[in-house]
Amino acid sequence: MNGHTLLTLLDLAGTFAFAISGAVAAKQRNCDLFGIAVIAYSVACGGGIVRDLCIGAIPPAGLANWRYLLVAMVAVALAIGGYAQVERLKQPVLIFDAIGLGLFAVSGAQKAMLYTHNTEVAILLGTTTAVGGGVLRDVLLTRVPAILQREIYALAALCGAAIEAGAQHFDLLTDWSPWIAMTVCIAMRFLSLRYSWNLPTYAGADQGRPPPTH
Repeated sequence: MNGHTLLTLLDLAGTFAFAISGAVAAKQRNCDLFGIAVIAYSVACGGGIVRDLCIGAIPPAGLANWRYLLVAMVAVALAIGGYAQVERLKQPVLIFDAIGLGLFAVSGAQKAMLYTHNTEVAILLGTTTAVGGGVLRDVLLTRVPAILQREIYALAALCGAAIEAGAQHFDLLTDWSPWIAMTVCIAMRFLSLRYSWNLPTYAGADQGRPPPTH
């Protein structure tokens, strides 16, 4: 399997996983069919569109390639039609979101490296590809985005993107690096949820004090 084919497959797999997570989250918020489809597509393709605009891949694949829309809509149909089965999974949004996170961190880093040959840019845009859709989902559903909370979310995507970009830069284990990077990213996300691992927070010195009176 050549690099371009693998990149496309990873991108489509990530699109499907994120579209499922978006559709389930929207259904849980009692959105109508159109709202579910819009949120699922935004989650599935939002991060990739931002990445493509940044690297000059115009028009973005999420808009120009019909496969992305088709995969997203298939995911919507499965999420609605098989909602009872999906709901049996423990926290289904988090499960599919973690899988999409790993897939997009790798495919985003790969594509950015292919276009820019810049490791730093590849790491940053791989992370952006992975977390961008989740941010859009949370904003559209009026929730605090996961990357702004203590959860290990963007950090997991950053690690996955860094492994893939580093492997491409140093030409090390390039056949295995996508799978290693995805495994690390997804494992970090799942383990952080399982064991409640969080990044530290720093309360301000005046937190908890009553506001001043004038």
